[in-house]
Amino acid sequence: MTEIEGITFATTSDLETLWRPLKFDETDRAEALLEVVSNSLRHEAQKVGKDLDVLISDNPVFASVVKSVTVDVVARTLMTSTDQEPMTQFNESALGYSVSGSFLVPGGGLFIKDSELKRLGLKKQRFGARDIYGTD
Repeated sequence: MTEIEGITFATTSDLETLWRPLKFDETDRAEALLEVVSNSLRHEAQKVGKDLDVLISDNPVFASVVKSVTVDVVARTLMTSTDQEPMTQFNESALGYSVSGSFLVPGGGLFIKDSELKRLGLKKQRFGARDIYGTD
């Protein structure tokens, strides 16, 4: 492990300040998730040719945004139950028997939303054109 890999963009204290106090059994999981999410964000930045650690050291405002995104991803993952998928929406019917629902995290696991990557400047709208007529 390199020196940077062990450094997280947020702490459990930040998580409690920006989200909610952690339950006793969530603390170890939160610490592990903070490291995984921080390294996942570093990886996403590397894919587009950026170094988050350098950007953070150059701009304290950006450091706050990275901390916020890290807390959001960890909080969302902590809200996801580890033994069953929580439903965010659920419908029932009676005589015709109909049940439907939407899961909080389809497929489970850690995910970083496109909107969070956009907040970090790692995902931008692209445009381009393709010459369909050729250049002969």
